[in-house]
Amino acid sequence: MNIKSLLLGSAAALVAVSGARAADAVVVAEPEPAEYVRICDVYGAGYFYIPGTETCLRIGGYVRYDIGVGDVGTFTGATNWDKEDGGENDTYWKRARFTLKTWTGQETELGTLKTYTETRFNFGNTQGRAGSYIDDDGYTVLVPNNAGNRGVSLNFAWIQLGGLRVGKDESAFDTFIGYAGNVMNDTLVPYGGFDTNVVQYYFDAGNGFSAVVSLEEGYGDFTIDSYVPHVVGGVKWTQGWGAITGVVAYDSNYEEVAGKVRLDITPMENLSLFIMAGYGTDDNYTDTSYVFDANGRGMYKLWSGNWAVWGGGTYTINEKTSFNTQISYDEGKNLGAVANIAYDIVPGLTITAEVSYLHVGDDTVSNWTGADDEDNFGGQLRFQRSF
Repeated sequence: MNIKSLLLGSAAALVAVSGARAADAVVVAEPEPAEYVRICDVYGAGYFYIPGTETCLRIGGYVRYDIGVGDVGTFTGATNWDKEDGGENDTYWKRARFTLKTWTGQETELGTLKTYTETRFNFGNTQGRAGSYIDDDGYTVLVPNNAGNRGVSLNFAWIQLGGLRVGKDESAFDTFIGYAGNVMNDTLVPYGGFDTNVVQYYFDAGNGFSAVVSLEEGYGDFTIDSYVPHVVGGVKWTQGWGAITGVVAYDSNYEEVAGKVRLDITPMENLSLFIMAGYGTDDNYTDTSYVFDANGRGMYKLWSGNWAVWGGGTYTINEKTSFNTQISYDEGKNLGAVANIAYDIVPGLTITAEVSYLHVGDDTVSNWTGADDEDNFGGQLRFQRSF
């Protein structure tokens, strides 16, 4: 009897313990609530809300590979020193580039708050001739045109609230008027300097009329030399047929004025054409008594002489292929002609083949492209994956 009671008691205890362990095993911790990324369609495709905020962010950019051949005067050629005899050889100009872009947007009681940044990373050799110099002993030292990392450039970094923009941008003298043509080498006859810090106000009436005023610092030799900024102003009228735009700029360093007028038209659905004319004063640009001689060119009147013209267009052959061309000429008798065909292999991947010609004018104020010859020919092939 005692043994039977002991066995029954032991069995009951084992059942109790097993039941307790089984109960412990099915206890599951509550999962942490997941916060999924929300799509933001207020500012276009590709934006999402930064978790925990009302700020929309978009990340994009491109990877590009350029191959250039021909004369250095068309911005496509390069040279290097021969390893055996030290002679100067023509060679490819090649550049790989990774560009990272970011956009942000947020609605506020004072209007839309936006930012934009663009940073470029480059690897390749230098477009142009290999270098050399004379050392202290009078010997010529050859500097090879070797490929390598070319540093990082901050091309854009601006903040905009409503119509007010501050930060690193490109000059409104170029951006507001739409640069020039849809070709890679559009500056064989230059139409203005680019890089600058700005304090800028943009106005859009909503009926096709827009305007801009921009206070600018310039860059390099064009950087302002006092508290007085360079000043750019522009107006534009856009309708279904195209647009007409005018910009005027004041160079505070040399107290010269330049302006451009551009007409864009779309005569048919798959054809767009433009013509642009520029004029600028240059008395102080050509005054050799200045400590810093401008050599005839300034931040805005970068072309040779007082006037210059640019024209061209884009013809869309089909949904994948377009033909682009541009011709430019200035008072210095510099003539540039460029044409290319751009083909979208697949969405996001474009290959562009371009040919260029530059005639260096007899009256040019300086050799803008570093050309060795009066007539220069070049070609360029570009692969670009945009995302």
